[in-house]
Amino acid sequence: MTSLAITFADVEAAAQRLAGVAHRTPVLRSRTADERSGAELFFKAEHLQRMGAFKFRGAYNALSQFTPEQRRAGALAFSSGNHAQAIALSARLLGMPSVIVMPQDAPPVKLAATRGYQAGQPGSEVILYDRYSEDREAIGRRIAEERGMTLIPPYDHPHVMAGQGTAALELVDEVGRLDKLVVCVGGGGLISGCATAAKHRLPAIEVIGVEPEAGNDTQRSFARGEIVKIDVPQTIADGAQTQAPGRLTFPVTRALVSRIVTVSDAQLVTTMRFFAERLKQIVEPTGCLAAAAVLEGVLGDLRGQRIGVILSGGNVDLAQYGRLLQNNPEIA
Repeated sequence: MTSLAITFADVEAAAQRLAGVAHRTPVLRSRTADERSGAELFFKAEHLQRMGAFKFRGAYNALSQFTPEQRRAGALAFSSGNHAQAIALSARLLGMPSVIVMPQDAPPVKLAATRGYQAGQPGSEVILYDRYSEDREAIGRRIAEERGMTLIPPYDHPHVMAGQGTAALELVDEVGRLDKLVVCVGGGGLISGCATAAKHRLPAIEVIGVEPEAGNDTQRSFARGEIVKIDVPQTIADGAQTQAPGRLTFPVTRALVSRIVTVSDAQLVTTMRFFAERLKQIVEPTGCLAAAAVLEGVLGDLRGQRIGVILSGGNVDLAQYGRLLQNNPEIA
């Protein structure tokens, strides 16, 4: 018996709900990347997903299971950007209102996109808060209770976790055997879902998580064997500025993931530049976490291996993107 929040059957069911709605994103290859790593690399291009990130998978899977009463009241979420957009778009597609609680310093491109998806949807709005002095979860719970809305957190929810896992399911089904699957880690929704799918399809696969150096809450939690909370991390990987892994995601991650590594902001910038120059792809800093660990040698000797890499998102302010590529990794 398992006490984990999701099973492979949940991921399969999510894939059925997402069929024809979510994009089946391409798997990108690069001879240069293969030569640099000594491995065969398979990049799952979730930055080309609807709304620009894997988050659409989990959001739509969750909202599509709402009861008629829940749909009438609508969905509420708190997010620094990609989950916000995912909930707003999914709610629009399903004909329900959405309220999104976002930090005041969220990337302008993500804030504008969220409001764009809400346009024309009665009862929909963005509510801003200060991430350094206010508790987004408390704000979300209060508003949900006041308005009768259903709160869908960005990662710590079984339907969200299962939906995210469909990215790895597609990857494995397309490319076959993989020795490793490398996944970015924020709150753990993506890696818990992907590990569930990958380990079922390929029991011998090693799943590795990657966090920013400044935000290694999951790595610390792994070392201690329990959830560790940290201060809000200062990193350009805004999608991984979580303070602790989720109550539901962490047990799955701990059971199925072999290790958690970290990369620096400077390594993220180098990887962003690689994708821009070599593959002509815009990938946001958080989206580069897994690839940076592979391309910058963090994982050690990978020669002769087949490695799956999740590129999680591409929603980045273009002005900031340009500054970062001018060797200014400290600019957030």
